[in-house]
Amino acid sequence: MIAFLRGNFALTTPTYVHIDVQGVGYEVFISLNTYAAIQGKPQGQLYTYLQIREDAHVLYGFAEPAEKEMFLHLLGVNGVGAATARMMLSSMKPDEIAKAIIQGNARQLESVKGIGKKSAERIILELKDKMTRQSLDINNSVSTGNTVEADALNALLALGIARPAAEVALRKAINLYPGSDKVEDIIKSALKNL
Repeated sequence: MIAFLRGNFALTTPTYVHIDVQGVGYEVFISLNTYAAIQGKPQGQLYTYLQIREDAHVLYGFAEPAEKEMFLHLLGVNGVGAATARMMLSSMKPDEIAKAIIQGNARQLESVKGIGKKSAERIILELKDKMTRQSLDINNSVSTGNTVEADALNALLALGIARPAAEVALRKAINLYPGSDKVEDIIKSALKNL
């Protein structure tokens, strides 16, 4: 998987860019939000997602990790393809899409070209819980102000550990390493407590 590309923008258009990465040119499809962020810059970095289809390998690029994450969430919805997800991210910012989903605002989603009433309702139905949990996670990590704990929890969740078990193990690990600023130590200790 190609996580990101950093290089010179050889060609920049509202729909795609050519990035020269040490002599190799990558064609990367982008949203209008990403275009606005990189327009006029001679070089930069894009977070990427490689979609492998029967007929092509297509690379999508995003100026911010939040935009990439929203793109992946949208791709997970039945009936929403990469073109539709990119169109949504060209019409609205990721936080606006998340807000519309959390509030159940199908009309706002329908304002995007290619999104009908049924598609908007399906997006809300399938992503509302994820967006609500994600916003709660962000609020909790901001309110505690401890990014080490948040990073450790995210790592445990990424390993496939259920959230309740991960939180209990993390609390035990933090008690063993109070004030530790090493995420690795906390994660190792939490894994032992599972």
